[in-house]
Amino acid sequence: MPSLQELAARVSLISESSTLKVFADADRLRREGKDVVDFSAGEPDFPTPDNIKQAAVKALDENFTKYTVASGTPELKQAICDHHKRFYGTTYIPKECIVTVGGKHAIFNLTQVLLDPGDECIIPVPYWVTFKDVVNYAGGKCVFVETDEKQNFSLHASAVERAITSKTKMIILNSPSNPSGALFDRGELEKIFRIAKDRGIWIMADECYERFLYDSQPFSLASFPGAKETIVVAGSLSKTYAMTGWRIGFVLAPAPVIAGLSKLQSHETSNPTSIAQKAAVEALNGPQESVGVMLGEYRKRRDYIVGRLQKIPGVTISVPQGAFYVYPNVSVAYRNGIANSLDFAAKLLEEEFVAVVPGEAFGTNEHIRISYATSIKELERGLDRLERFIKGRLA
Repeated sequence: MPSLQELAARVSLISESSTLKVFADADRLRREGKDVVDFSAGEPDFPTPDNIKQAAVKALDENFTKYTVASGTPELKQAICDHHKRFYGTTYIPKECIVTVGGKHAIFNLTQVLLDPGDECIIPVPYWVTFKDVVNYAGGKCVFVETDEKQNFSLHASAVERAITSKTKMIILNSPSNPSGALFDRGELEKIFRIAKDRGIWIMADECYERFLYDSQPFSLASFPGAKETIVVAGSLSKTYAMTGWRIGFVLAPAPVIAGLSKLQSHETSNPTSIAQKAAVEALNGPQESVGVMLGEYRKRRDYIVGRLQKIPGVTISVPQGAFYVYPNVSVAYRNGIANSLDFAAKLLEEEFVAVVPGEAFGTNEHIRISYATSIKELERGLDRLERFIKGRLA
């Protein structure tokens, strides 16, 4: 058996997903009989809507179980373009679209196709865990830009502009944000777009949570006039339609970029699952009421969890404007054996059996990420334990 030293060097450029590690640790404790409250998973607790499931059943009944075109079926690519036009007024056509095996696959492939070794990629902090690793794997260099925590993790175009160098090739924007739930100001986003367009820099818009906004209408950076030349959209059906396990994502981009992605995907995964593609067509073209139902429930949960966290002494919080995460600053409890967010999360799981993701995974060390994609009952149980844990450290 080859030694670990014989693994390809590029594997050392990436780390294990922190969110998946916490999920695995929580699952291990559950199997040991522990009563775990899991706030780690970024996964809707709602079932996939019935009309979507029935479309998959129909696909099976009709034996739609063979290979499809590696880049996705023409029917699904058209549905993605139509859906994006319906909500955002864009004008993509199927040759400017590719279907991927989930949104993470879309983001990974975009970095592989658009970044060369040494290219710089600007990423606002806090960031989704995978952004850093996929840029590193492509040989790129991450350039991190701080956001303003006191103003709901707002991002300013001036900060992005200061980070640009002659090597800047891409900017990654995720709004609403995982992990903070922050929604970047549209005026600032337009300024960033103009800066990038003038300098020939790509913007990757991660639109994973674009339909889950609490006080604003859904918006896509690709709706800016002239955006097609600068913006590539990475999208996903996982959160919007509670289809995490179906693994369907997509990219909207200029045709040459799609051609490069298709070439890569043809060797990497071939086509996304045929049955899931049929279900995705129904998700996009069918009734949309389930999205509003989920959003309404997430709003109730957000209001509950924010109210509870605001009452814990020393804990500060920015109110999420989208997605289904809250990102409290818990550094007040960094004492009595806790030095950072990794210690905090580990001790919380060990002592109170509550699973959260440490902020270290997202580029900060004062925070934890709590997913409220779970019931109010579970939120109540977990927050009772979290409050007890923090107050115990302050005593």
